[in-house]
Amino acid sequence: MSLSAGPLKKARRIVVKVGSSLVTNEGRGLDEEAIGQWSQELAALVKQGRELIMVSSGAIAEGMKRLGWTVRPKEVNELQAAAAVGQMGLVQMYERKLSECGVRSAQVLLTHADLADRERYLNARSTLLTLLKLGVVPVINENDTVVNDEIKFGDNDTLGALVANLVEADALVILTDQKGLYTADPRRDPTAAFVHQALAGDPLLEVMAGGAGSGIGTGGMITKILAAKRAAGSGASTVIAWGREPQVLQRLCEGEAIGTCLQANTGKSQARKRWMADHLKLFGAVVVDDGAVSKVVGEGKSLLPIGMTAVAGDFSRGDVIAVRSADGREIARGLANYASSEARLLCRKSSSEFERLLGYVAEPEMIHRDNLVLTRL
Repeated sequence: MSLSAGPLKKARRIVVKVGSSLVTNEGRGLDEEAIGQWSQELAALVKQGRELIMVSSGAIAEGMKRLGWTVRPKEVNELQAAAAVGQMGLVQMYERKLSECGVRSAQVLLTHADLADRERYLNARSTLLTLLKLGVVPVINENDTVVNDEIKFGDNDTLGALVANLVEADALVILTDQKGLYTADPRRDPTAAFVHQALAGDPLLEVMAGGAGSGIGTGGMITKILAAKRAAGSGASTVIAWGREPQVLQRLCEGEAIGTCLQANTGKSQARKRWMADHLKLFGAVVVDDGAVSKVVGEGKSLLPIGMTAVAGDFSRGDVIAVRSADGREIARGLANYASSEARLLCRKSSSEFERLLGYVAEPEMIHRDNLVLTRL
């Protein structure tokens, strides 16, 4: 398989992750100039019609600076206190800099538990996709004030990959204090060669990567390699680049080869559809009329409850279910926006009746077309 030098040139939805050492200038406090520069680039790309999400480290490091601590504490309660103090300045800085560029921003705090729980996962996804649709740049950080193990063992490289999976991003950009990946640690081995391109998930990449390179953050090149591998699972390629490279995001989106490109070996749509098509455990099904079959199969539309005639099985929101025609043939499968008990109430109903029947409206569709794959063409 040939590798592309510029995976961001055609990317519409991009997750950008920046590390603590860059955001806080090696722990000396928030780097206003750097955050301002990234904000300018994010705003320019949003105005081009792209969708950008910023996953930013730096809350704990900024909190340490504000509290006068020079050594990263080991006690969880102190880390949580530092995060609470630092988060105030971090989000204010991004909000101000993006606003100066004419772009709105939103703070989103996540934990790994939010992305492990099906309901919270879908709620987070829906919120982020709505923000992107509105042209807002979400600024995401791990909710370090309420988690334990994630502070001690987690890192925002992993969070960046999880967010890329969550929103089905086209690409993940990890901005760091290194130019990219080398075959060995260039600070210790003068013969280390730079890796311009590779396939994400190649086991040799993990051999090349070393440990954490900064006393401020918790990551290292190995976490970036593993993040790229995780992001590739949903079809997103990853670029690891130096965060102080001039106009790095703009140039990457113009197709310039900067840093290390770790390319996914499966396209975004193929990865998602393959996962759904191969899903062995189906929790239930909905039966639809001929009109819905025509809309879903013939026109590539979402499945609306008004076209459903019956519901089978016991499933929850977010489960993979089958879509069957009146004669029992499976025509598609996808992710349910409503649980089976709710779906039964929605059969043959228009979206204007959802709130009366359920007391709320999650989505107007039973299965959105982005979460649906045809199994009979």
